[in-house]
Amino acid sequence: MVTATNLGYPYVGAKRELKKLVESFWSSKITEQELRTGYSKIQESHWKLQQEKGIQHIPSGEYTLYDRVLDTAQQFGAIPQRYQHIKSPLEQFFAMGRGLQRAATATTEKVDVPAMEMKKWFDTNYHFIVPEFEADQKFTLQNPRAVEQFKAAKALGIQTRPVLVGPVTFLHLGKAAKGTEPFETLSLLSKVLPLYIELIKQLEAAGAEWVQIDEPVLVFDLDAKVKTALEEAYKTIKAQTSIKVLVAAYFGRVESNINAVINHVDAVHLDLVRAPEELDTVLPLLKNGQVLSLGLVDGRNIWINNLSKSIDLAEKAVKALGQDRVFIAPSCSLAHSPFSTTFEKKIQAKNPELFSWLSYAAEKCSEVSIIAKALNQGRDSVKEALAANAAAIESRRTSPQTKNPEVRERVAKVPAAAWKRPSPFSVRREAQVKKLNLPLFPTTTIGSFPQTKDIRIARQKYAKGELSQADYDVFIKAEMKKVVEFQERVGLDVLVHGEPERNDMVEHFGHLLHGYDFTENGWVVSYGSRCVKPPVIFGDVSRRQPMTIDEIVYAQSLTKLPMKGMLTGPVTMMKWSFVRDDIPANELCAQIALALRDEVVDLETAGIPCIQVDEPAIREGLPIRRADWDSYLEWSVGSFRLSTAGVRNETQIHTHMCYSDFNDIFDAIAALDADVITIENSKSDEKLLKIFETKQYTNEIGPGLYDIHSPRVPSYEEMKTRFGDMLKYLPEQLLWVNPDCGLKSRGWPEVEAALVNMVAVAKYYRSLKATKA
Repeated sequence: MVTATNLGYPYVGAKRELKKLVESFWSSKITEQELRTGYSKIQESHWKLQQEKGIQHIPSGEYTLYDRVLDTAQQFGAIPQRYQHIKSPLEQFFAMGRGLQRAATATTEKVDVPAMEMKKWFDTNYHFIVPEFEADQKFTLQNPRAVEQFKAAKALGIQTRPVLVGPVTFLHLGKAAKGTEPFETLSLLSKVLPLYIELIKQLEAAGAEWVQIDEPVLVFDLDAKVKTALEEAYKTIKAQTSIKVLVAAYFGRVESNINAVINHVDAVHLDLVRAPEELDTVLPLLKNGQVLSLGLVDGRNIWINNLSKSIDLAEKAVKALGQDRVFIAPSCSLAHSPFSTTFEKKIQAKNPELFSWLSYAAEKCSEVSIIAKALNQGRDSVKEALAANAAAIESRRTSPQTKNPEVRERVAKVPAAAWKRPSPFSVRREAQVKKLNLPLFPTTTIGSFPQTKDIRIARQKYAKGELSQADYDVFIKAEMKKVVEFQERVGLDVLVHGEPERNDMVEHFGHLLHGYDFTENGWVVSYGSRCVKPPVIFGDVSRRQPMTIDEIVYAQSLTKLPMKGMLTGPVTMMKWSFVRDDIPANELCAQIALALRDEVVDLETAGIPCIQVDEPAIREGLPIRRADWDSYLEWSVGSFRLSTAGVRNETQIHTHMCYSDFNDIFDAIAALDADVITIENSKSDEKLLKIFETKQYTNEIGPGLYDIHSPRVPSYEEMKTRFGDMLKYLPEQLLWVNPDCGLKSRGWPEVEAALVNMVAVAKYYRSLKATKA
């Protein structure tokens, strides 16, 4: 029989229960035991739900309190030296993920450690913690979570399929430990592989029949060394274990990389949402009873599956292999999907047509089961489900909600001159220096300030109609006034309004644009306990009316210092939404860019001297395969320029990017032609700065001086040293001083202490320069 399977489930819970548990533990409101009891109940409910949906291979071991890769690092004893003195495994785990700063007490020692580096997980908006390794790394198997979770499910009568982050992915995504010489991390495979085998044997002894080993690096452009490592790893696992092994690749095409593992595993998983053509390529390679897992249901978006097309594709596999050798699955772990549409009462009531197009993790499990049942028992066995699905698919294809002829005509007729600023940066900079009159090493922030409890309560009351528009406006203006006065007091040079009116940098603007709708419970994890609720782009996008003018103009009226208008860029507006998949991405991005262009021009007309258009998602959206890069970079960079190129020379355009590898697309970043770019720097060991040894960047730049994703406050001396390092790489006249990212998630005491130190650093280096002069 064809088997209905799943690769992973949204571990945060139906209504973010895990987030609330973890954050309660961090604030000492619950004990470690209460945390463990709480998350065990969430796990149990997830296993039972998947079982009820008809999933036969239910994943376990992928559940995490912060990050699966961080789990793997701690499980195999890859603990950087700076965390090894922390005795509690759980406290150590969280310190590695988010940093820890604690004064000594009668019972505890002083701890002051920053978080480890955080990067985007392939081309998703999920962030993983980058493992660190020593050249002589010693691995030890400790607290094997996969075994613990398998046994917990088994005690409930649920046979699960344990999930592990694969050894090659684990090593390949890692880096040399901080302060050590770079080395080839895959050279450690022979050291860590015996522990993987020991772990797999423990799972086998516990009663596991299958183990799922995730090797998403299979979709990268891999050199011979990595392919050799993959072959060595799975040849060794096959020789030394007897459990059935499924190797899962997702997020793209495996191409010839599959040859490294296919002869040494019992099953392979392919992402046929991203690469349906690979079914024909891989089918002839299978032999000796090997199973093919078909990733037919999109694990990364919220649209219903076209069940008839999926069944057609699966039937080809069944015809070639037989039913027993085919698994049906989502394309990737459903951890990248929201929990269930059952909570979306508002969309269901106000826009039932749109609701009929939606499918979250729980519904995707049902789709997997329907496809498997159709293959096992014939299409008539699920004819009602297929009929309802076909009607919804046709409804979406023909709905007038999805099309606006005026928007499409405007995109088609954009003049060539609209795609770039009329003058080069050197000319613009001269005009901006004259207008802004900023000091050397100007200081600023990225945009948001703390979203306090009072702000959240006011927003909730306003949304429920318990606070009038007039009273809400008074409240927001008072919050902006506090932020402006605070920035003046600590000595910042270019100010922001603090964004108290914004719940999210994408959702806020989505409410002000045509073509967007919004979920009640469409939460997905971004990093750690941090969740985002992306808006839904279902139709053509245009601006309803000016979006930010009133707030920014009011904020500017409170100060004589320059104020930045704050917008989210077109690529990020698209990538950080649940994006429509029924028109080309470049066309949709141009629609958003034109809506933003109108806003940028209106801000300039209103007298705002600096306008920041954030694009943290440009690197994230970069296709995984290099062969696809050029076309993507052409339209994504073009869309940013389209959104920003309508202003005069003296208007300073800023942008911001964070938590990604930028070195590969340095030329594209330069091609954005922003007057000032601020970038993440502190968590990545300043490796980005090294590119300036070989590449010249002529526009102004602010590498982040400290990590805002940690509650830890870096000292003045620490920041001073870091800024001194920046001066080794960048011309002083182009250098800005700023944090890594926005301050929304931080508390006011942390923000004030950090910004006071940051401004002091700028003043120190200005005085140093003045003394030398």
